[in-house]
Amino acid sequence: MPFAIPEKWKWCNFGNVVAYGKCEQVLSQNIEKSAWILDLEDIESGTGNLLQKKKGASVQSNKNRFKKGDVLYSKLRPYLNKVIVADEDGYCTTEIVPITPSVAQAPLDALYLKIYLMSPYFVGYANRCSYGVKMPRLGTKDAKKALFPVPPIKEQYRIVQRLNELILEIDKAESAYNELAGPL
Repeated sequence: MPFAIPEKWKWCNFGNVVAYGKCEQVLSQNIEKSAWILDLEDIESGTGNLLQKKKGASVQSNKNRFKKGDVLYSKLRPYLNKVIVADEDGYCTTEIVPITPSVAQAPLDALYLKIYLMSPYFVGYANRCSYGVKMPRLGTKDAKKALFPVPPIKEQYRIVQRLNELILEIDKAESAYNELAGPL
């Protein structure tokens, strides 16, 4: 096991918990003109922030359909660490894998799943398993084999809440530092 976890948690293979790689591809001509179209450049690297939401964009290629609440993981260049939780239905490039926590084999919070996928542990694993030189990507088989620490659902909520509190503290400290440092 990669690291010790509390007694009530379980180590599982990621593919035994979530339906990773089971995406519904939609032909470009069947995508509604007003739909949200998510591309890799729309997600900020390393933060999990959405940079822009494009609607009414011209669609040239097939896309994966996703639903509100799905965790959207970029398998291309996993070192860029691009993961978001969808706040509405839409379509994404096939380099993004929609993962639906509501149909997982264990109770799973979308934000906890996002934290896991963005963790140094998982990013390191994905980078070690990636294939391709110019455009490395995490393969489906390797993603499914990843070890996934699954805490009880209430503990997942506590982890997400605590992490959000810590991020707010970091943001405050960063703002205070920038205010003291002044313009460069």
